[in-house]
Amino acid sequence: MIPLTAVTFFRIVLGVSLVLVVASPTVSLGDDITQVESFIDQYCMDCHNQSDAIADLDLESIPLSDVDWTGSPSSERKLSHAHADPLSDWETTLKRIASRQMPPADSDRPTDDEYRRVTEQLGRVLDEVASTSPRIPRVDSLRRLTRTEYQNSVRDLLGIEVDITAWLPKDESSGGFDNITVGDLSPSLMSRYLTAAEQISRIAIGRPVGTPMGINVRLPADLTQERHIAGLPLGTRGGTNIRHTFAESGVYEIAVRLTRDRDEMIEGLSRPHDLDVLIDCTPTHRWTLKPPKGNRDDTLIDANLNIRVPITAGPHDIAVTFVSQGDSLLEIKRQPFDSAYNRHRHPRQQPALFEVSIVGPLTSDEQVEQTRNRTTTNTPSRQRIFTTRPQSSAVDDQIAAADTILRRLARVAFRRDVTDEDLLTAMTFFEDAIAPKRESDLGWRNRFDLGIERAVASILVNPNFLFHVESSVERTDENRDTPDASVERSVDSGEPSLVRISDFELASRLASFLWSSLPDEELLDLASSGTLSNPDVLSAQVSRMLSDERSRSLVDHFAAQWLYLRNLDAITPDLRLFPDFDENLRRAFRGETASLFAHVLATDASLLTLIDTDYTFLNERLARHYDIPGVLGDEFRKVELPADSHRGGILRHGSILSVTSYATRTSPTIRGNWILENIVGTPPPPPPPDVPTLKEKSALTAATFRERLALHRQNESCAACHALIDPVGFSLDHYDAVGRWRTYDGEHPIDASGTLPDGTDVDGVEDLESSLLENPQMFVSCFSEKMMTFALGRMVTHHDAAAVRGIVRAAERDDYRITSIIQAVVASRPFQYRSRL
Repeated sequence: MIPLTAVTFFRIVLGVSLVLVVASPTVSLGDDITQVESFIDQYCMDCHNQSDAIADLDLESIPLSDVDWTGSPSSERKLSHAHADPLSDWETTLKRIASRQMPPADSDRPTDDEYRRVTEQLGRVLDEVASTSPRIPRVDSLRRLTRTEYQNSVRDLLGIEVDITAWLPKDESSGGFDNITVGDLSPSLMSRYLTAAEQISRIAIGRPVGTPMGINVRLPADLTQERHIAGLPLGTRGGTNIRHTFAESGVYEIAVRLTRDRDEMIEGLSRPHDLDVLIDCTPTHRWTLKPPKGNRDDTLIDANLNIRVPITAGPHDIAVTFVSQGDSLLEIKRQPFDSAYNRHRHPRQQPALFEVSIVGPLTSDEQVEQTRNRTTTNTPSRQRIFTTRPQSSAVDDQIAAADTILRRLARVAFRRDVTDEDLLTAMTFFEDAIAPKRESDLGWRNRFDLGIERAVASILVNPNFLFHVESSVERTDENRDTPDASVERSVDSGEPSLVRISDFELASRLASFLWSSLPDEELLDLASSGTLSNPDVLSAQVSRMLSDERSRSLVDHFAAQWLYLRNLDAITPDLRLFPDFDENLRRAFRGETASLFAHVLATDASLLTLIDTDYTFLNERLARHYDIPGVLGDEFRKVELPADSHRGGILRHGSILSVTSYATRTSPTIRGNWILENIVGTPPPPPPPDVPTLKEKSALTAATFRERLALHRQNESCAACHALIDPVGFSLDHYDAVGRWRTYDGEHPIDASGTLPDGTDVDGVEDLESSLLENPQMFVSCFSEKMMTFALGRMVTHHDAAAVRGIVRAAERDDYRITSIIQAVVASRPFQYRSRL
């Protein structure tokens, strides 16, 4: 039979899928077990018995008849297994039967009625097992915030935008997401958190100290700056806009460096150019760059591109950009490159920005003395933090005000109500700062701010902030009702096998899932009152949170990882073969896919829109790459597509097509594997270690890549998986390695045809999309598993299969709308329960 784990999607003639299984209390499970066993004996036992156990699946050792059901079908039943964990094998068997993979095509196969009947019967049995003997895989009780969660939490707690990448390293991914392997906190990482906390608290409080801080922004080397860039004023070209929160008011130095070629010469400076500095869109300074005369060294042209300007504390936009001189039509026989960033391959026509540095405040020793008791600017972060002030310099007044401020901050930061003990460390730092010191000449108001600054820093390194903390102790609060309490009890011992998480833990999970941040005051108030776990209240909160702009995290954090948008930064197509590729196109790829997902989320459209849509989101750079006329400007906008367009759903997006290709060519194997893993949810097993590499084209090898891959499949160890993967990948072969449509690969016509293992013929992306849409439950089930993985911070296993089927059934009733899936994930047992220790 086909290898067990090599599960692919099939066109299901009668639309029967494992996710459509609905448990019926009126059907005897004993009859179900008998009929399933009869099916297994007739169609499966020849290959999956104790002697053969093909693909390590031995159904003879774990017959359903060994499951001991006692009592009527509608009552509680006692379950005992002879096999250690047969659920995994039976869940896999259900997938293979429902997808029509078992038995294989060259064997005696059941009729459609038999397929449908056994799918329903086995599904009822497995759903009953999950109901009466619930299991939820363990998740760490302490799970550290990811870098993204930390940055968003600082934003929502203190009201400041910071680029946390300067202080914290990138989190490692597992299972496709970076919020799974975050249980550790090494000494070096703790040191980074301490540094970040000190810097962030200083920026948030904005206490005048006169100590300079600096940032350095370097533009990507392959960024073309010949035209306007989104986010900058019209009438400009190239450059960058820096959103930065300044710790305090003062004089700041802005220094600019221009790009150079390999000979360290300024590029593109053939005529004068104006370079502007704008603060909050207000022109502040202009330099006029002139080409060098005679033998003057042009490497010194940007030596004096620095200015000192007064800037107030708080968030500001610092833009450095060139004044546009208009575009002229190049009358040449061939279309000019869209990229211009390298002297040897794509000469810059005009100078470009390389680096911007901002340092300050810059003050003399005398000015430092004057700043110590200067009035502090009332920044947004100070308004968020200082909700009250002491009425006098009396220590008791200051402590009372600090307690009010820190108690509110700690409640949000720790995601729960706080006690005096929780505030002990923060208050100790505060009281030490306000204590009069002989060597200090700070006024009491400045010392109060210093105390809050140090207390806030202590909160930012507190384990209750850095970690999601969940308890495995059973809840006993009578005010928190536990619906369907019977599912929490093990029928073997009567002891609780699952524990419903507290309302505060539920609020934390919810905020981490939808916002990648902290719960807000409304969530915490509902959790404190014990009403958040009420289904109606919880559903209303999910709707509210999805309408909040912070739900953009589902695009930037969840979708960017699920759809591999973060991998775009690592792709480097061969410029000899794809000379038009640059950073602008890389950003446009990301923008198209992110905009489509954001649109589906914002409009509550069907999830299937991601697969099949008659519109997409384009800017001028991407439209020219796709040969779509009439799109001007760098801003993304919704563009309706003609019926014969090669663009639309995510399988046609340049982002997906480029991250699943090599630098020199496409890869049907990578593309097919990506679809099976991320769209269908049935990845093939990893290749064995001794598989030979695919030979590149030469005089001694086959002419086309399809022919070379066919030779590769002659290896017996490769054939089983490649038979599943390759037809899917070849259906996308009309798109090259950077997502452009093509009809030829060199001198050979593109052949995008193939046959799926169930006999379905496909020829191109249209047939592939149709196959997915004819059995939408497979895609929705995969998406639900990915979303549950992200929401729970752990890998989804076979113990979650029944919950996933329930999520898909709920979404099907609402046309697979994405909010229905999110609501069902939050309402699921794995989201609201955890295993008891």
